[in-house]
Amino acid sequence: MVESTISRSDDVVVWDAWNRFVAGHASGSLLQTTQWGTLKSGFGWDWELVTVGDPAAPSSGAVVLFRRLPLGLGTIAYVPRGPLVDWSDADQVGALFQAIHSAARRRRAWACWLEPEALEGTGAERPLKEAGYRPAERTVQPRRTIWVDLALDEEAILMAMKSKTRYNIRLAARKDIVVRQGAVGDIEVFYGLMEETGERDAFGIHTAAYYRNAFELFAPYGQVALFVAEYADEPVAALLAFAVGSRAYYIAGASSNRHRERMPAYAAQWAAICWAKARGCTVYDLWGIPDANEETLEAEFAERSDGLWGVYRFKRGFGGRIVRYVGLWERSFHPLYRLAARFAQTLG
Repeated sequence: MVESTISRSDDVVVWDAWNRFVAGHASGSLLQTTQWGTLKSGFGWDWELVTVGDPAAPSSGAVVLFRRLPLGLGTIAYVPRGPLVDWSDADQVGALFQAIHSAARRRRAWACWLEPEALEGTGAERPLKEAGYRPAERTVQPRRTIWVDLALDEEAILMAMKSKTRYNIRLAARKDIVVRQGAVGDIEVFYGLMEETGERDAFGIHTAAYYRNAFELFAPYGQVALFVAEYADEPVAALLAFAVGSRAYYIAGASSNRHRERMPAYAAQWAAICWAKARGCTVYDLWGIPDANEETLEAEFAERSDGLWGVYRFKRGFGGRIVRYVGLWERSFHPLYRLAARFAQTLG
């Protein structure tokens, strides 16, 4: 196999070939698209596309992000929800890791982080260890999430939900909540609701520019939708959903302090699920719940509100399957890497 390292300044034809590869790959992820790399490049990161094989028809690869360390000391390399590789093919894994490590060293990376789109027990752990990686104590992306099965028909999807969630979706319709699909001009509406939600529920949010850029990068490919739930023409909830290949993602949602009893957030979520199903997705990823086993989740969700516990109360109602990824794995390239660990923990 031929090693290829393609920088982000290369021909968009190569990017399009990679994005088709991502969309068709069993482990393809939103975070492995060139649009995602481009998005992150506007907010403190740089990136490269690393592939093995013909760039027009890659056999494996990764979008690798690079974050500068303070004082120009070097970088941290990070592969979000990647790489895309057949973990059972030792030659392919070896060739890809050689390419990734070459790019990392050229960027003076003190360490490389991989956070594969691979579930526990599906075969990724052993080749990661053999390549010199070890499990990290932290993660960047949520390690555990819920996948809603969109292969069912809409009525079956509803029936797989908790009865209260199903009731709330129907209640929103009876209470005159109307959901519309927004355009880029509605990002300010979305951001206003995000600010309100972040203040109410005490969590951090990205800037308005971040959400706008994300929308503008994915919209030309039909891979993003903004849903705005309104009551009497007043926006009261909104969410951003993305779709790549067979998988859709609930990335961010918000709601007003007003008219919450009308359940607009449930209506917006249902609209996103229907959108994802209509475009052919078979999985709707609710993107992050507390990293606890299902027994603990169900025993503690009613009392806890720290971290992702508050959103779990909402997300659990939509049914689906709880899954857990292999998490973040790291390999050091620098003897003083541990001195950068505190800074590295802030990356995201």
